Amino acid sequence: MDIFKNLPVSFAGIDRLFEVSNYIDLGFTTIRWYGAIIAFGFTLAVLFGGYTAHKWKINLDKMIDVLLYGTVAAIIGARLYYVAFEWDTYKNNLVDIFKIWEGGLAIYGGIIGGILAALVVCKIEKLNFCNLLDMVGMSLLIGQGIGRWGNYANQEAFGGFTYKNWGMMSEKVVEYIARNPAKFGIENLTGTEAIGEYIAENNLYVHPTFFYESVWCILGFFVLFIILKKFRKFSGQLFLCYGLWYGFERLIVEGMRTDSLYVANTNLRVSQLVSLALVIVCGMLLISLTVKYTKHPKPIEGIDYFPPKTEKELLSEKKKLERKAAKKNSRQLKVQDGKPMLKKASEKSDEEANNI
Repeated sequence: MDIFKNLPVSFAGIDRLFEVSNYIDLGFTTIRWYGAIIAFGFTLAVLFGGYTAHKWKINLDKMIDVLLYGTVAAIIGARLYYVAFEWDTYKNNLVDIFKIWEGGLAIYGGIIGGILAALVVCKIEKLNFCNLLDMVGMSLLIGQGIGRWGNYANQEAFGGFTYKNWGMMSEKVVEYIARNPAKFGIENLTGTEAIGEYIAENNLYVHPTFFYESVWCILGFFVLFIILKKFRKFSGQLFLCYGLWYGFERLIVEGMRTDSLYVANTNLRVSQLVSLALVIVCGMLLISLTVKYTKHPKPIEGIDYFPPKTEKELLSEKKKLERKAAKKNSRQLKVQDGKPMLKKASEKSDEEANNI
């Protein structure tokens, strides 16, 4: 059982050590920080989702159904996704598949599982699925931004060597490097002690990629919140923004990590491929739909996003109506003896018949 307490962690540019534990000792039992932090992030995400559902006048009973089924499906999807690409690790230890508290949850698998379950529930409960996706996108950024600190507690999800002032190092990181020297370009060194000395002599640290993603997700939440308040034009827009925002970050940061999932026996990182597809698809849909609904705006179910019309907009609409009325009246006039006169109903009918 991999449990450590008060593990010292150092950061480049900071002249002090940080004590990190991956569990909470309650005396009668222990609780993993990994699970506790993810649960905290999940709780905040749910609270925000509930608040948004109330503001958008979405039935809360139906939302609870979406939450329950979506959460279960997300956990199952996240674990199965991870296990599928790490099958060699689990095929001889099937019981370990259920030990999710030790890590091994893939966010993309969770998103896929949760969305599929939500789609089914929305069909049954007659909920606006695209509106729900907007809410999910913002909530996911909260959960991911906080949940990534569970990786810090476990001392996992870090990247390769760096000399930057935000790099980190710990005994557990050194042990991981000793088990996987090829991933760090030091195949010629063997043994934890020798690698530890090499790292100390060269003042090496690793990229805290969990930190990069946490900051990016929290920043993304505020970006989407601004879009919600000022620029939202159609249901599904915020989720497309989420896919573009998160996909771009994961595409870059995944390339720094040393614990990526790979496609079969290739050097292709699964998350990078998924992220690239997400960025392309979401980007294209976002541009085309934004253009469409900018030209032809429609009210969004569940929220009135249209701001009051300005005096300039009202004047423009008035002129359009006047032009339409003038054009209609001109068709109803005829000239007789140099004077405009209204056409008789019979004359209109004859003209309309000829036009046919």
